Amino acid sequence: MMKFISRLVMLVCFLEVLPASFPLFAADVYTFHDEEGARYYTNTPGPGYTKVRFPLMMKKNGSSVQAHFTNLKMRDYEPLIVQASTKYSVDPDIVRAVIKVESNFNNHAVSPKGAQGLMQLMPQTARELGVVDPFEPESNIHGGVLYLSRLLDTLNGDLALSLAAYNAGLERVLARKEIPAISETRNYVKQVMSQYSKLKGY
Repeated sequence: MMKFISRLVMLVCFLEVLPASFPLFAADVYTFHDEEGARYYTNTPGPGYTKVRFPLMMKKNGSSVQAHFTNLKMRDYEPLIVQASTKYSVDPDIVRAVIKVESNFNNHAVSPKGAQGLMQLMPQTARELGVVDPFEPESNIHGGVLYLSRLLDTLNGDLALSLAAYNAGLERVLARKEIPAISETRNYVKQVMSQYSKLKGY
């Protein structure tokens, strides 16, 4: 335990010299004071101990903010997102936002309608995109980004319409050149755009 306390004391000292807005993962620990008033940190609760939580990111004023990568799985998939986005010329923040809304970065997700994986590809769409295993992250992300890229090209780069087509199908969007009057689709576009704005810092 004392080794753990020593490491935490070193961590606290390290936190104080980090640049502002340096990202950190949250971790629950306990703090207490000895008879001389010295403050210590430990992972073991005890009488008079106070539970504390280190922030994910620190601003200059010391307040915590939400980092882009609060989801550990998002960090796991980051190289695949960047690779596919670069290959198919799609803003990686759009891909991150779509995955967040579609599956919350759960590569085993299956929707009630049968959409599968991180980017929630329907089986037929996955086959058309050459995705053999929609639950395999790399294949799913590359297939989903390719599909999104094709939609953006077809709809002249209109992001809102492309997201609507991703959700409801291209035919429905092309029919009236607008987001279909489907509550699920309109909510979907709104959610993805909201996530996208957060990632961009708008």
